[in-house]
Formats: sequence, structure tokens, C-alpha cells
Amino acid sequence: MSAPITGGSTPDQLPVVVIGAGPVGLAAAAHLVERGLEPLVLEAGPSAGTAVREWAHVRLFSPWAEVIAPAAEKLLAPTGWVRPDGAAYPTGGDWAEQYLQPLADILGDKIRYGATVTGVARAGRDRIVDAGRDEQPFTLHITTAEGREERITARAVIDASGTWSTPSPLGGNGLLALGEKAAAGRISYRVPDLKDPAVRTRYAGKRTAVVGSGASAFTALAHLADLAKESNGTHTVWILRRGITGSTYGGGEADQLPARGALGLRAKDAVEDGYASAVTGFRAQAVELDGDQGLVLVAEDGRRLDPVDEVIVLTGFRPDLSFLSEVRLGLDDRLQAPTALAPLIDPNVHSCGTVYPHGVNELTHPDKDVYLVGMKSYGRAPTFLAMTGYEQVRSIAAAIAGDQEAAERVELTLPETGVCGGAGLFDEPETAQAGEGGGCCAAPATLQIGVGAPTASGGC
Repeated sequence: MSAPITGGSTPDQLPVVVIGAGPVGLAAAAHLVERGLEPLVLEAGPSAGTAVREWAHVRLFSPWAEVIAPAAEKLLAPTGWVRPDGAAYPTGGDWAEQYLQPLADILGDKIRYGATVTGVARAGRDRIVDAGRDEQPFTLHITTAEGREERITARAVIDASGTWSTPSPLGGNGLLALGEKAAAGRISYRVPDLKDPAVRTRYAGKRTAVVGSGASAFTALAHLADLAKESNGTHTVWILRRGITGSTYGGGEADQLPARGALGLRAKDAVEDGYASAVTGFRAQAVELDGDQGLVLVAEDGRRLDPVDEVIVLTGFRPDLSFLSEVRLGLDDRLQAPTALAPLIDPNVHSCGTVYPHGVNELTHPDKDVYLVGMKSYGRAPTFLAMTGYEQVRSIAAAIAGDQEAAERVELTLPETGVCGGAGLFDEPETAQAGEGGGCCAAPATLQIGVGAPTASGGC
């Protein structure tokens, strides 16, 4: 076990540790470098964008112009890096290979791969102790790829570890459905890569249940419909926890992210063309093995579906907060997002899916200088966009550097999702009045972060 790497360093001379070398973590490092601060990025995987590479086959619904951080581009430009066509839509693999890895290569030894963070705390203080707390640096316990344990000292911590490693389960109550563990060999929590021969064989000619109602579920429905056109007997049972309304398939042509709107329309076609059948108001309670016949899903209301061969659960993700148990976080008790951010993104009450620009004020916790950013900052809310994360870390880097005016200033207009009717609506479709026509509220006006609640130009 190594000793702390403080030496004779003062807190200001310690690095800012960034957890995760994904899109937002690398953008954070770029902004820190721009501010003259020393980042140390800890990445559990062997390369930049490890999580992104696991969905390399999935195409983003944001174009290149919206997924490249300005500070990162400033680092890349002098190297001869060629910026991809801003209007083109990358796959996850494109994003990792053409942008994330080149950016990581520039950062060089500011990134440590194979370093899994297992704990974060104030030096010499557990979460109970008040005395001198704010003056203490952070200590991070890590485990290396070789199994060694080490300790690192930091002036601030930016957790950009995302939520990819913790997908939500099948159960409609947020817990594993009864029998979900036993059926694990036939349940996946990822969009299948049907170009992989082994994966294609797994689903070809089979009945597959797809559980979920977001962009990932739309992608799976579209891909499985394409497979059904080539492989007889392939059929998808689409399981929704709510009813079908005018907004079920997203914003369609009204979506300001056209690729996302088109994806929803492809999912709609899969149902209308008979390649998928929808089961609504179904909140899974159990999955039962039915001999050689397959898996039987059982709802909380007692309904039992005909057996399926495979189940793909795409019910969202949730943050892993286990290694942050000794720092004091202020989190909303529903979304597990920072308390000041949660009202802006809460799908229970936020009837438009718009995501508002925000920064250090909305992301500050009781323990100062620790921040959750990117997907992790949204907790269980599904509306995160990459450009939002880039704005978060720009603001945070400015705050750490002592430039509070820059930290609280932002001009960023985000595209509306094209969906009204909060995701918090329960099973009854007739309650979704705002979404019946598939319209949406207006996109937000240019906003400032940290200056009270944002307002949309048209209101919701």
C-alpha cells in the first residue's frame, strides 16, 4: 500500500482528481488544464471511454457538433487532429476512437488506467467529524488492475464515473424481480449488437421481451425489427409500464434532435408493421423459468405473459454512490441527484423533457470541492445531454480556479426533447393530456446558472 502523495504539498498544489475518462471526465480535465490546474484522471478501464466502447454499435442522436467539448478541441487542434463533420452522427465507437482516445493521448500521464476508486473521504475525517473538515484535502482509495491498493490525495474531486455500470432492474418497484437473478443467463441490460454473429444467433428466430420506454428501448425495437425481416420467427414483445399516448414514441418530427425523433418513429413502425407487439401497464414482479419453453414474466397485477426466449431490460440507470459514503453529499431523495439540480430535471413534475444549463451552484454539496457531474449528476433522471455535462465542468473548473464570475455565467440553449408529459405519470394514458398531440413546450431561452430557477421562453 502506498503512502499519501502529499509530500510537502499545500492543498492548492495537489491535483484535482477526476473519476472516469469518459466524455465529461476528459472535458473536465481539459478545462482544468486550460485554467492552469493539475488534473489526475482515474479510469477503471484500460482505455478512454471504456463504457462508451461497450455500446460502440449504437449511434448517438446528437451530431458531432454537440458532443465535442470546446476546451477539448483547443487541446486537440494544435496536434493536427481533424474535426469530424459537425452534422454527422457518430456511433459510440466513432466517439471513442475519433475524439475521446485522441484527447486522452494528449493528456498523457494525467490519466491513470486500471484504477478503480473504492472510497473517497476527507483526510483523517469520516463523515461524522466537523472539526477542521473543510481545511482537509480529500483522500481516495483505489485498487489497481493488478489488485494493489493505493491512496491518493486531492484538493478537489470531480466524479464523472457515470451510471453505465449500474443499470436498473426488471422489477417495476425498482428492485430485482423475483427470479431475475436465476434467469440472468437469458436477461441482458444492453442494446444488442446484432452485427455480432453470436449476438445475432442469440435473438434470431426467438421471442424477445424488451422492457423500457426510452431511446435505448427504441433502438432495440428498431434493430430487432430489422432482424425479423430477415429471420422468420423473430418477434419482440415490448413491455411498457405505462399506457401508450401521443408522446410514447417521442417527439417525432417535432423533436429538435432529429435523429432521436426518427428513432421513435422507427420503433412505432416496428409495432405497426407487426414485428413487435406492445403490452402496456405492465410492471414486472417476477420472472419464472418455464421448463424448455422459456421465461414467463408476471406483473404486479397477476398478469402472466406468454413465454419468451430472451429478455432485454432497458429501464434506465442509477448512480453508484457506494464509494462516496464518507463524504457529505446533498442528494434529492427521489432522483439521487444534487438537491438544487433535481427540481430542474425531475420527470415527476417537469412536464417537458428539456434539460436546463446549470453549473457549480446547482452541483455543490455540503462537503465543498466534491462534485458529481455528467450522467451521474442526473441520478435516475433520463434527460442528460453531453453538452450539459461540458457546461457543468466548465463552471466547476472556473470555481476551483477561484473565478466565481465565470463559474456562474453560461449562455447555452439546449434542444427540447419534443416530449411533454412527465415520465412520472403512472399507468393511465388518459392522464397524459399534455402529450396527447405529441407537441412540446418551447425550448429554453438563454440562461444563466446559479441565478434562481430557469424559465423557458414559452413556459411549460
